[in-house]
Amino acid sequence: MTRLLFCAALVASFAALAPADEKLKGIACRSVHLGYPAPEGVAFYNEMAVEKSADGTYFMAAGWGKGYFGIQELANGKKLVLFSVWDPTAGDDPKKVDPEKRVKMLHKDDAVRVQRFGGEGTGGQSFFDYEWKTGQTYRFLVTAKADGDARTAYSGYFYLPEKKEWKHLVTFSTITKGERLKGYYSFVEDFRRNKVSTTKERRATFGNGWVMSAKGDWRALDTARFTADANPVLNVDAGPTAAGYFLATGGDTENKTTKLREVIPRAKGKGEAKPPADLPKWE
Repeated sequence: MTRLLFCAALVASFAALAPADEKLKGIACRSVHLGYPAPEGVAFYNEMAVEKSADGTYFMAAGWGKGYFGIQELANGKKLVLFSVWDPTAGDDPKKVDPEKRVKMLHKDDAVRVQRFGGEGTGGQSFFDYEWKTGQTYRFLVTAKADGDARTAYSGYFYLPEKKEWKHLVTFSTITKGERLKGYYSFVEDFRRNKVSTTKERRATFGNGWVMSAKGDWRALDTARFTADANPVLNVDAGPTAAGYFLATGGDTENKTTKLREVIPRAKGKGEAKPPADLPKWE
């Protein structure tokens, strides 16, 4: 998973991780992203529906400078929900991180698996096996609160439409020097990277996004900036939908709607006037 961060201070890190030449051309679909301008906050809510999927795809709905939250279809077709938070340190070997500087788990649902990860930075990640469906809208909420003077606790909540209830998957704490949520983004990524994967289109819609500022007021995500990684292929696209935005990559996708790096305004009058009233209460 490309560690793309939409806060200016981490642009250099992303550049170092993205492929600098055409090594991925013909091997993987280009990763495409939406960056949402919004103030530093304590909660980030977003909705996502997958329209076209393929094995080896990560549809990421709610990302920020310290982690990301979304759903995956693995190479074997298995589906799951993934929530991850990074350590504050550089490097890719999780075993080399000082235990005092590692992500700490503060909460875990019984149905969730947690482990350390490496190879793309290091940190903690959680997995919730869930057979999500194409065409179904799924809801994601990330919250942030201080955990002592130096750490922030990030919690991931996923809404189960079949049960009409929120599930608190996990809470991870990482060293942030007091930073809450910022650098908001979504993406679609092909991590199968086996050449055949480039022939399969991936497409998802994102909408009704909101950020709660540190003052407690909600801000709608009314614009999004379309970007992509350094893979030079051009079969990518993004644009407005009735209530949000879409991202597409791979297969027969054509860049007909929005040019890379352009800002997409959400359709006027199509967004919700306020965030959903049924969001879970967080501590």
